[in-house]
Amino acid sequence: MHDSQGPAGRPGLVAPPHQRLGRLTCVAATILLIVSVLTGAGSFAGSAQAATAGPCDLYAAGGTPCVAAHSTTRALYAAYGGALYQVRRSSDGRTQNVGVASAGGVADAAGQDAFCAGTSCVITVVFDQSGHGNDLAYQGPGGAGGSDTPASATSEALTVGGAKAYSLYINPGNSYWHDGHASGMPLGSAPQGAYMVTSGTHVNGGCCFDYGNSETDRKADGAGAMNAIYFGTSCWFGGCSGTGPWVQADLEYGLYSGGSQSWNQNQRAFTSRYVTAMLKNNGTSQFALKGGDAQSGGLTTLWNGALPPGYSPMKQQGAVILGSGGDCCATNTNQSLGTFYEGAVVSGYPSDATDNAVQADIAAAGYSPGSGGAGSGPLHAIGAGKCLDVPNSSTGNGSQVQIYSCSGAANQTWTATSSGQLTVYSGSSRLCLDASGKGTANGTKAITWPCNGQPNQEWSRNADGTVTGVQSGLCLDVGGASTANGAPVQLWACNGQSNQQWKLG
Repeated sequence: MHDSQGPAGRPGLVAPPHQRLGRLTCVAATILLIVSVLTGAGSFAGSAQAATAGPCDLYAAGGTPCVAAHSTTRALYAAYGGALYQVRRSSDGRTQNVGVASAGGVADAAGQDAFCAGTSCVITVVFDQSGHGNDLAYQGPGGAGGSDTPASATSEALTVGGAKAYSLYINPGNSYWHDGHASGMPLGSAPQGAYMVTSGTHVNGGCCFDYGNSETDRKADGAGAMNAIYFGTSCWFGGCSGTGPWVQADLEYGLYSGGSQSWNQNQRAFTSRYVTAMLKNNGTSQFALKGGDAQSGGLTTLWNGALPPGYSPMKQQGAVILGSGGDCCATNTNQSLGTFYEGAVVSGYPSDATDNAVQADIAAAGYSPGSGGAGSGPLHAIGAGKCLDVPNSSTGNGSQVQIYSCSGAANQTWTATSSGQLTVYSGSSRLCLDASGKGTANGTKAITWPCNGQPNQEWSRNADGTVTGVQSGLCLDVGGASTANGAPVQLWACNGQSNQQWKLG
């Protein structure tokens, strides 16, 4: 399922030294790191506090070091202080790297907000924190080659340990790639592990939302040419439990929920807002799949057994893929969507103890939805000088909201909740701002609807004044940039215009 050239160049990054430890030292170090994470020493308390150990420190201690490590939200090593990703703004085409607020900490979202103020930005590169140079460039003209485009840099804001960050929010036609065959990626039948933190609410069945090892020629080169995590609602061979999304292995020529094309009774769906997905493969006989809630709890083992028939030995080529299948992007056939917060590819077959330590570190990181903080008051449409209004003070379901002269009335008083909702009225009349029909297309109506906890009722209030739908990544927009009373409000692709800027209170 996959994609040829890596980025033409990259800024020099100083990565922390990582050395393999002796076997006894590895065991001792892993135990110490697990203890430190489980007792809270590895948690974040805002962007200024660094982690005691990050996921890649834990992998290194277990003798399976990261050879590719990517995140838009935080450092994956306690000592990492370099760039996480690069953004490009539409106003003048300039780029800027977004790093961490402090070594081992959370992304400097304020730096991105300042650079992108008054315009729109896309993410062009996600830098490799491992020191191997496996930086992921978008698959398209000016990037890694192909026909895809870079993802918006502001589709989803969230908090990590209380500090604001942005996700890599991938829609169909967005993807990233790098040829890492000479940069430490496992090749042939070499053992490999991988994990990613993704979202159980921004998914589809398009092929294929992957992260991991892929073909260097961006063609489907046969069984075993890929070794990547897939997360989505596609179940190629049937029998997956529920309606998904599922953690599966994209091994080329198939998405596998287990060791064959038949039903895996241990496979289950992961629908939480933040999901940990893991895959490890010894390259010759065995692979394992695990999943869990990235906010709390442990991992569920979905498969731990034989490789599917025809996949031994593996034939890994060493490209790194993110957001698509490997053969997709020369003809722009990438139809997948998903969210990427962090992930890594490691050399070797991680132990279960290391898997558990990494999951504990992720849960301690403090992933949480929404931004902009709680608050209540009128939601001002900046471009029009009016307020978001429920027509005729309706308390019925499905009213499309509009802009109207500000009055301070109840039908213009909105409350931003800690879970990212925007509510109007109170008590039994309480309603939520809702993307009608869970729509993700331009022109989707913004309506009021009973609050139900679904992602089409979750909103991110961003520093640039936009309000973006968590499910769609689209901006709350005054139709036709109108300034007239009664102008309808809808969802539309973010464009940096004043009819997409709002202020609460």
